[in-house]
Amino acid sequence: MSIWGKLFSGGTSVLSSKTYEPALIRIRAGQPKNAVETAVAQAAKSIEQVLNLRPYDVQILGALAMADQKIVEMQTGEGKTLTAVMAAFSMVQAFGRVHILTANDYLATRDAAWMGPVYRQLGLTVAALTQKVPPEERRLAYSADVLYATANEVGFDYLRDGLVMQPEERVGGTFQSCLIDEADSILIDESRIPLVIAGGAAPLAGMVHKLALLAPHLQMGRHFTFDEYRRNVLLTAEGAQAIEQAIGCRNLYTHEHQRTLEAAVNSIHAQVLLHRDVDYLVRNSAIELVDEFKGRVALNRRWPAALQTAIEAKEGVPLQKQGRILGQITLQSLISMYPVKCGMTGTAATQAEEFSKVYKLDVITIPTNQPMIRQDHRDVRFRLKREKENAITEEIVKCHALGRPVLVGTASVAESERLSMLVASRGVPHAVLNARQDEAEAQIIASAGKLGAVTISTNMAGRGTDIELWPGVAELGGLYVIGTNRHEARRIDNQLRGRAGRQGDPGESRFFISYEDELMQRYGLGADHDVDHIQRIIEGQNLNARTILWKYEGLTEYQRQQFREWRDSVLEGVSEEPQRRRLTLEKIDEAWSDYLAQVTGLREGIQWVSWAGKDPLNEYLHRVTDFFADMPEWVESEVDRRLAEPEVQEEPLFDRGSTWVYLVEDQPWGTLGSRAFRGLMRLIGLKAS
Repeated sequence: MSIWGKLFSGGTSVLSSKTYEPALIRIRAGQPKNAVETAVAQAAKSIEQVLNLRPYDVQILGALAMADQKIVEMQTGEGKTLTAVMAAFSMVQAFGRVHILTANDYLATRDAAWMGPVYRQLGLTVAALTQKVPPEERRLAYSADVLYATANEVGFDYLRDGLVMQPEERVGGTFQSCLIDEADSILIDESRIPLVIAGGAAPLAGMVHKLALLAPHLQMGRHFTFDEYRRNVLLTAEGAQAIEQAIGCRNLYTHEHQRTLEAAVNSIHAQVLLHRDVDYLVRNSAIELVDEFKGRVALNRRWPAALQTAIEAKEGVPLQKQGRILGQITLQSLISMYPVKCGMTGTAATQAEEFSKVYKLDVITIPTNQPMIRQDHRDVRFRLKREKENAITEEIVKCHALGRPVLVGTASVAESERLSMLVASRGVPHAVLNARQDEAEAQIIASAGKLGAVTISTNMAGRGTDIELWPGVAELGGLYVIGTNRHEARRIDNQLRGRAGRQGDPGESRFFISYEDELMQRYGLGADHDVDHIQRIIEGQNLNARTILWKYEGLTEYQRQQFREWRDSVLEGVSEEPQRRRLTLEKIDEAWSDYLAQVTGLREGIQWVSWAGKDPLNEYLHRVTDFFADMPEWVESEVDRRLAEPEVQEEPLFDRGSTWVYLVEDQPWGTLGSRAFRGLMRLIGLKAS
């Protein structure tokens, strides 16, 4: 039990920071009672001495809660960076090395440099890990007491270490404790997205390009249909026939044409369901995915191989090697490897149940240092998107004439640029912040609180930014935040609202929505629907979907751990001759790659077994168990075969080291979650067509 465990027991509700107030009083009085309080007090003193910043009481409360392995919700501008230092020092004292997992490379580098002098005065070493750090420096970074890095970098190093042929080639360290910045982003939004390491393989370029040219001419309803909520493409008989004629194939549904069928479906999917400047950008002759939650380009993220290739063919950019998957791990599984974990974010309370259910982490809401006086207004609703955007433009013009700064949060690059054109047509100078201008982010945000500033942004401005008001702005009412869409998760809306009203500043927020917005269209919402209530239902649906998915993946995650232990034992074994050890490692990697391919294929088709009266979960678990059980015998026989034929030289099966993140649906096999949502909608009497 944790040091504070006797004081309270957490459930799925949001807990009060008052639990830690007695410890705060003792720290401020210079009378810490135990090791945690002593460490937090010592770190607070070093911050004051080195940076000339005296931590607020609320920052000390946040540090105490994180030292107690909690998720803390602290509003923007409350100083989470300093809070993390106090918590991290306490965690190093109690558990050894700590990884502070940040949102991006920039923050990892900035915070390690900024807080480095404090850690060094405390007697700790500190390092930052980014994409550009070479292997030798990575080893040194992992030996630091405090490591700032993105979760992706730690995960990719773990995957690369799982493919080395010599123990000394490994760079990663042990998983002791972690403190997660923007915890809701890493633990919820990105939790099910797998990190992937793969070897190169060339796509079927000619066929893919031919299908890309055909896709725009196929008609919805005639050649293809969609499943619920337009997530998957389904070919009709006439559509299959049209494709067969176009590519000279007699029967698209035979085993030999399986890849062709997959490419055909993905070509249509790429054409009608994924949109340029919304889901992705085309930049430097490459496809760059846009993170819907952050509005930024998602570095090294791809759709599954065939769909990624279809997008590249659609846009006429060079087709990239997609690769054979050699290893993968989700962020949820990666974080679960840390025996001690905690986190902080500006928005956690609405996801308290998920934090508790999935990660066994309670949420603590930390009060603001100054009273929150921001005014959050009711939504303004419109029938048409055009009417909404015109009203937003008028609101911007009115505020700009008064000199009041405005921050507009949009849902996509295309929407931000469309609104920019409307504002420009009224002669209002403004800045646009989206995935195209990500390098100018710091400069744009630094000016967003100036008199008369107008900033039109994607969700980039909704997280990790601190907009300071310039002189004279507070008297005008502070920053005015306008949202152009509501999101499925309330906390994404709250992140945008949180840009205004920092440290007791005045401010306002208001959302302008229309019945043509994606959220309203997807769930069939109308004038009589309470959006906040619908968001709660959707959040529950998404939690249920992720929970169901984890039931399927729990076994494969357990098998991944067993596989890694097996491989490590071979890698570190001294009894086997070097030749046999290398052959065994090669065949283990080949077997695991085949296993991942089999499991992926099974997951894509498992829903069909229910047609035969079987339970999909039981059938899946049974088959996956069989896949895994066959691996050791196959590896042993393959090694024996190779040793018996030393003159036969086989080409390496794959390159090693290409890394990317696959973007996958949280919905288990397409429509399970959406069916659950429709059932809920019917129960409460809503229309969800």
